[in-house]
Amino acid sequence: MNYPLNDKLFTDTPDIEPTRAGFGRGLKSAGEANPNIVGLCADLVESVQMHLFAEAFPDRYIEVGIAEQNLPIIASGLALAGKIPFAASYAAFSPGRNWEQIKTTTALNEQPVKMVGAHSGSTVGPDGATHQMFEDIALMRVMPNMVVVCPGDSVEAEKATKAIAEYPSACYLRIAREKTPIFSTPDSPFEVGKAYVLREGTDVTILATGIETPYALKAAQTLAEQGVKAEVVHVPTVKPLDEATIIASVKKTGRAVSCEDAQAAGGFGGGIAELLCDKMPAPLLRIGVMDRYGESGAPLEVHQKLGLADDTIAQRTKAFVDSRPQYKAGF
Repeated sequence: MNYPLNDKLFTDTPDIEPTRAGFGRGLKSAGEANPNIVGLCADLVESVQMHLFAEAFPDRYIEVGIAEQNLPIIASGLALAGKIPFAASYAAFSPGRNWEQIKTTTALNEQPVKMVGAHSGSTVGPDGATHQMFEDIALMRVMPNMVVVCPGDSVEAEKATKAIAEYPSACYLRIAREKTPIFSTPDSPFEVGKAYVLREGTDVTILATGIETPYALKAAQTLAEQGVKAEVVHVPTVKPLDEATIIASVKKTGRAVSCEDAQAAGGFGGGIAELLCDKMPAPLLRIGVMDRYGESGAPLEVHQKLGLADDTIAQRTKAFVDSRPQYKAGF
């Protein structure tokens, strides 16, 4: 394990910042490094933090307006012309409204467009169920020729943005609105397709993606106080999954828990269930949004209500460990 963690995560005053802020910095930096990078947005340039790029490179920014179905179409044309387009909107609208256009113009034609779904998950808060996009991981994970990246904090979001700018295929980058804990550091690694063991354990593997990773780490600390040694694996790339790292961890612990701020059915939890079913029949507990919509409330209040906070992760994992035997080879 060689993954530096932000020590302030386990204090009363952790560093916090929205993942969208990291995306904004990362896109501007990527644009400075590569003049072929262009930005497109659907009238939400400041909300998704693309204004940093637009202000720095006004000739490389296109305001599409409230016409999300045009986003991937225009972006795919730019990609065909040799550009590297980043097309951003709220995830509720992209891919929520324009999935078919992404499929037919971007993925089917193997164009390296980078679709960015902002304001994903529970932390949209007051905007309510219509804007709390929990289905996007499932939607984009099943699309051929599409990489799906869910950075865990703003530091990683900046790295992920620069990494997918250089990645040869179409990508979906999932970012959130609200400030959430920063668990990584500038020295923490990030590579598309890689998962990272953040904490070692022997009783259960907690697999977390996106903003759930800091909560999984805090839950593991609580579990340790209760005598449960939880291994925490951060999985920022939902597709393709780092099967080797995930399977090696679950073989060691014999149990798995998936955590995501999204629908567990078909989302990250669905992907882990498929992997374990194919490779090893280990017990799996899926923690995520369970076949329901969100509701209005303060961002982290909604997150708590949906059972995604560290205290609920710890409680449910403890009950799972107490009730499910560990997988053994030949089971």
